[in-house]
Amino acid sequence: MLARDPLANPEVLIKRVHAYVAYRLGEGAEADDVTSAVFENAVRYRDTYDPWRGQPLPWLLGIARRCIAQAVAGRLPGDVHAVEADVVGVTDLEGETVDRLTLQEALETLGEEDRELIALRYGADLSTKKIAELVEKTPNAVDVAMHRALARLRGALEAPTPAPAETLDAAEGRV
Repeated sequence: MLARDPLANPEVLIKRVHAYVAYRLGEGAEADDVTSAVFENAVRYRDTYDPWRGQPLPWLLGIARRCIAQAVAGRLPGDVHAVEADVVGVTDLEGETVDRLTLQEALETLGEEDRELIALRYGADLSTKKIAELVEKTPNAVDVAMHRALARLRGALEAPTPAPAETLDAAEGRV
């Protein structure tokens, strides 16, 4: 028996891990499956958890990062991953869906490190100090990297998007 069970408060941990995974992969069945895989691995390897090395959440997020990488690697080339809107409590489903898709597209323009930092901060709701421990950087380096990542995301969101007709004309070589 472990002196300290890392899964003693599973409800909170499941919500935080799922939020992180959904932030990385989008809401839906894939995020649910990856979250399940995270906790399946956590239960299987709970005896490897060392409370002296940190709290359970960063340990679980480390497992989640590997599960996400496996899920992404398992996708077929060209597989389109759509972000699903959460219907419950949404008053403007169309607007919410457009916002999520726009954010997802902007996030995809960022590098892997930028997406990871944003997911850890806003998906998993981790503090700068916790993120720094997880990515093995100083809190100051994480703050600077986060500031730059958010600036790049803001730039991607503010970039003008061509109208559908302009996109079609450009694809056909017309101006």
